Amino acid sequence: MDIHEYQAKELFARQGIPVPPGEVVTSPEDAERVATRFGTAVMVKAQVHTGGRGKAGGVKFAKDASEARSHAENILGMTIKDLTVERVLITPAEDIESEAYVGIVVDRASKRPVFMVSAEGGVDIEEVADTNPEAIRKLEVDPRYGLLPHQAYLMAADLYEDAKQQRSAARIMRQLYDAFMGAGASLAEINPLITTPDGAVKAIDAKVTIDDNELFRRPEVEEMRDVSSEEPSEVTAREAGLTFIKLDGNVGCCVNGAGLAMATMDLVKYYGGEPANFLDIGGSSNPEKVVNALRIITSDPSVKVILFNIFGGITRCDDVANGIVTATEQIDIEVPIVIRLTGTNETEGVRILEGAGFSAMTDMDAAVEKAVNLATGTDK
Repeated sequence: MDIHEYQAKELFARQGIPVPPGEVVTSPEDAERVATRFGTAVMVKAQVHTGGRGKAGGVKFAKDASEARSHAENILGMTIKDLTVERVLITPAEDIESEAYVGIVVDRASKRPVFMVSAEGGVDIEEVADTNPEAIRKLEVDPRYGLLPHQAYLMAADLYEDAKQQRSAARIMRQLYDAFMGAGASLAEINPLITTPDGAVKAIDAKVTIDDNELFRRPEVEEMRDVSSEEPSEVTAREAGLTFIKLDGNVGCCVNGAGLAMATMDLVKYYGGEPANFLDIGGSSNPEKVVNALRIITSDPSVKVILFNIFGGITRCDDVANGIVTATEQIDIEVPIVIRLTGTNETEGVRILEGAGFSAMTDMDAAVEKAVNLATGTDK
């Protein structure tokens, strides 16, 4: 779960990280009011769940309240990577002496939080990672002990020569680790971590991604979820108890089991196609899940074919077949459906499908290849 910048800054501030004040508004009038209250130059920053806001025109400097209103008028309602800006953050502009990057991410290989710091922070940190990876220092943190003081100081020394700034940065890193662990995050970053002409070290931007598996024990964090900034189909899937991620292809996939879903997408790519989604209906024998899955897949206009790949274990093939029949009776589906069905109650499932005018295959490769050919118009 992603949260907005202003929410991430709230998490950071609770741990004592120095972040500038700010207020979120939804209208140009309120933007002008808040900027007037600050009485200084401000930044007007789009609040959407994506990077690249500055390059897209979603972050603007305003020298006064009138200019803040003008920028808010332009930013509110704009689209950044298919997301509509519904709110902006008004925060005092800072006089920046230098910029650095500090972040933490869960590393699946080491199974530990990994710190990444670089003196070359700012909007082009991704380019730094690609072209000059040696400029980014990494440190694995043992979660039994957390980030130790000497570890924080060593990383801070990579960023600053001034001893006072090193101490400030080391403290901020330990506070960032506490915020990361306290929120159940999978990623937390400050980009940029700045110094001002008077030597202060501040976090003027914040990004946090929460591990969904942590939310059940952190209801106060889950309350930060903004469904209006999420892909609508993913919201619908979550409410229906489905695991769904929208992708950019045209082969809609409906599969039972995460491993099989990944293998299915790999095979779609192997045969020259592009998956339109990851969708796992899970192990439940509930036909309604299939109905909901088809509703979600068919809501994507880029889908040219729907591929069912069902290997029945706990999931019963006859229940999936009933779900397909029920869904096609309720939903006007205008794209072809390819079905691979094998496993528990396979014979009964095939009988149900054939009775409704469908056919089912048992070979996974053959089904995926057929689906890709239909999507690309090369089916014979």
